[in-house]
Amino acid sequence: MIRTIVIDDEKRVAKAIARIIDKNCSGFSVIGIANTVKEGVELINKHNPDLVTLDINLPDGSGFEILRKVEDRSFKLIFITAYEEHALKAIKFSAIDYILKPIDEFELAEAFRKAKEIKKKEKNRAVLEAFLSGLADKQKEHKKIALKTTDDIHLVKVNEIIRCESEGGYTSFYLTDGKKLFVSKNLKEYEELLSDFGFVRTHHSHLININYLERFHKADGGVIIMSDKSEVPVSVRRKESIIKMFENL
Repeated sequence: MIRTIVIDDEKRVAKAIARIIDKNCSGFSVIGIANTVKEGVELINKHNPDLVTLDINLPDGSGFEILRKVEDRSFKLIFITAYEEHALKAIKFSAIDYILKPIDEFELAEAFRKAKEIKKKEKNRAVLEAFLSGLADKQKEHKKIALKTTDDIHLVKVNEIIRCESEGGYTSFYLTDGKKLFVSKNLKEYEELLSDFGFVRTHHSHLININYLERFHKADGGVIIMSDKSEVPVSVRRKESIIKMFENL
């Protein structure tokens, strides 16, 4: 059984989450419920759970404080919280699963199903520590993003991504060291996450890091040459804005 701790500021909600887990999530067992930062830290340190569901806003502080204070961060984590733009963006950067309130039973069950697939504890630890580092470090050049491939979770510096390319519902990341990572999320989601870091959509299938632009070949509709010599198409409706961007660099 995957031993689970539920942490939520409302006792009623915490109990409801526990009931949903017992009803819909086979292979999971709720071993404790906490409603504050203090209770959460004590419970995690005492039982060393396999998975924690965590609310962000707690009566005596933030759920993030629990992650900073616990002795072992090797557990799987699912955030269950009300919408908070800043926190949500940090969560998405770290590829940690989350559910927004009000809770949907089927969404919760799906999150638990995905959590079940993560076998290695070191992956959980690496993702949580990257998440906490991202919260603490405001400097863009140090920002890392967690990219989940079929077999691994890669922690990649944002400034080492040259470009991203859509392939169906998947996204390929091309890195400065020549590596290519194939991730099972669509390009639109990464466009939203990376827009503050100099990434621009040139085409419905392409997102580029403007720090690695080499030149813009305007003939034949327009093609951007990147620093790794890859050629990225420019759509007709984006051509004018791309030309203006080059002029302003």
